Amino acid sequence: MQAEKLRLDKYLWAIRLFKTRRIATDACNNGKVKYEDEQAKPGKNVHLGDIYDVRTEGKRWRIKVTGLLQNRLKYSEAINYYADITPPEELERLQFQASAFHTGKRMSKIGRPTKKDRRELDDFLEEDNNED
Repeated sequence: MQAEKLRLDKYLWAIRLFKTRRIATDACNNGKVKYEDEQAKPGKNVHLGDIYDVRTEGKRWRIKVTGLLQNRLKYSEAINYYADITPPEELERLQFQASAFHTGKRMSKIGRPTKKDRRELDDFLEEDNNED
């Protein structure tokens, strides 16, 4: 599936760095995609060997184009069309953030009591007051 001309926004969408092509276009327009330290426009033609710095929501990517992909493929196939050359410092930063990630769900037996815990506590305190 080699192509002579391929837009940058379409390529970023096809290799699955962005969920939709519109989001890829907006990222290019907002300066989140850079080519040779300059903002890359969404209509820029992609060539083999190009290196792009891409900021997505969770990660700063540095990718090298290894193949041109016109259509979106499943992830396991799409990763063959680019090489992830993200610096090790960025990968370490991501691992640190992942270890500090909090889902918002409380750990069992820690924090605010459940309704059942609350009833048991109230019953216990009532019994304690009745003894006096």
